[in-house]
Amino acid sequence: MATTISTVPAAKDKLRRELGLASATAAVAGESIAVGIFLTPAGMAKSLGSPFWLLVVWLVVGAMTLSGALCYGELAGRFPRSGGLYIYLQEIFGRRIAFLYGWMCLLVLDPGLTAALAAGTAGYAAYIFHWSSFTAKLAAAAVIWALCLMNILSIRLSAGFLRWITWLKLGVLALLTIWAIAFRLGAWSNFVPFVARRPGSLPLLPALAAGMVGAFFSFGGWWDVSKIAGEVRDPSRTLPRALLYGVLTVTGVYILVSMVFWYVVPLDKVTSNETFVAQAGELLFGQAGGIIFAAIVILCVVGGLAAFMMSAPRVYYAMAQDGLFLRSVSRLHPKFNTPANAILIQGVIACVLVAIGTFQQIIAYIIFAAVGFIGLAAAGLFALRRRDLENGSPAILAPGYPFTPIAFLLLIVILLVLIGVRSPREALFGVLVIATGLPVYELFRRRLA
Repeated sequence: MATTISTVPAAKDKLRRELGLASATAAVAGESIAVGIFLTPAGMAKSLGSPFWLLVVWLVVGAMTLSGALCYGELAGRFPRSGGLYIYLQEIFGRRIAFLYGWMCLLVLDPGLTAALAAGTAGYAAYIFHWSSFTAKLAAAAVIWALCLMNILSIRLSAGFLRWITWLKLGVLALLTIWAIAFRLGAWSNFVPFVARRPGSLPLLPALAAGMVGAFFSFGGWWDVSKIAGEVRDPSRTLPRALLYGVLTVTGVYILVSMVFWYVVPLDKVTSNETFVAQAGELLFGQAGGIIFAAIVILCVVGGLAAFMMSAPRVYYAMAQDGLFLRSVSRLHPKFNTPANAILIQGVIACVLVAIGTFQQIIAYIIFAAVGFIGLAAAGLFALRRRDLENGSPAILAPGYPFTPIAFLLLIVILLVLIGVRSPREALFGVLVIATGLPVYELFRRRLA
């Protein structure tokens, strides 16, 4: 790692603003559209039992997510530094809360999600090529290091790859829709009755709750584009638009793909998420459907992983710039001008998790706290509004304020309650893990004093 550390003092290091609207929008859509859209529609459809209510859930969660995107657009406009939530929490609630968020990302969330996405990619590839478990782990590590190398060499290279793979995945999903309808591979009668719920569905309120949880996590990751704000041209203007366009794109894609799956596979034939994907693949592409669908999933997951690995290390870089992490992480590569050490840290920890194979349980423990931090940053808009009034400065409000943050926070509260009720032990353990960052924060704080 020492070879990647610049000898230039951290204060002189400055990321280059090289990314435009297309790259930022691709980061939003690319990270959100991953494996979730192939798995969640089946569970949502079974619990809701109605095309109408499935559409309602996607529209409601999409509208609430859009409200959150507008809130984060304002935050990005106010604080256009790399680091995303870390910067927002620091500016609104202080360094301690921001550090705990960064500690969670560094220790658990970022490497855990990286490992999960890479292992998912390798798992679908193993289905196609009949790899052993060991070979699949090697492939997962290879994907991680390939993306690490790309991010170290150039943010423009990473962004170009992300744009290409995002447009490709959108094109493939559009092709699925056209293919299914043009060749009449489904039946419009699958949508009848459109409003009435099928026998065996969950009671409506529990079904709506389960559907909203699934939909929210399918949208997950749109906020991460704010982490690369320091490398976006004119971020105050570009990032709000990227968040808006990205979330609208994802909402449209999810509604379209869900309805195509319902058109192709009758609800009474769905037994599980995995069999649903297999059934849809076979109906769309015949006996080779499983392999073709696996290749499509690989494309979508790699795109999500590329977006995530481009944004996540900027949090550690921002922490180090503030003196709250290892000083070497705040230095940019002397040749490529990228936060190479931060990128390497994410890659190393993720590969360790791939090797030991415990990342799914680790992520489950931290989801409650991660959702809480996402909501806390949006709630900070009210504190900023009050600060604007006290300082006599003009307020920079998200469109629809205060209804936009209220709508998004309502979604966050619903999710926290549902997660806490369903997995109280995991939620408590995750909070305790994050609390271990408090003594670490005090050590760094004393160094700064």
